[in-house]
Amino acid sequence: QVQLMESGGGLVQAGGSLRLSCAASGRTFSSHTVAWFRQAPGKEREFVAAITWSGAITYYADSVKGRFTISRDNAKNTVYLQMNSLKPEDTAVYYCAASVGLLGTRVSAMRARYDYWGQGTQVTVSS
Repeated sequence: QVQLMESGGGLVQAGGSLRLSCAASGRTFSSHTVAWFRQAPGKEREFVAAITWSGAITYYADSVKGRFTISRDNAKNTVYLQMNSLKPEDTAVYYCAASVGLLGTRVSAMRARYDYWGQGTQVTVSS
């Protein structure tokens, strides 16, 4: 089992920045591909970004490419999401998720590929 805990959410003005953290405990975290998803009110949960276990490969949704950066520190069992140039449409609950099956250089934007989920952290961007 892997337990995931997100933090770093909050209220920010459009154009501002936030850094989200996803801290893992339990089973070793360093071999897992990890992703961030988000869910806005009344909408489906959508993929934001993913990173392989080594950090060598990252993958982003088009809507955040060039503004968000995913990274990880396996020594700290933590994955980060640096969010810059935030827009009101980025407002959502952000979730991190870890995959058991995605190993090596594999990443995925599909929710079903991720086995462990955090409780989420709210990000609100005001206009």
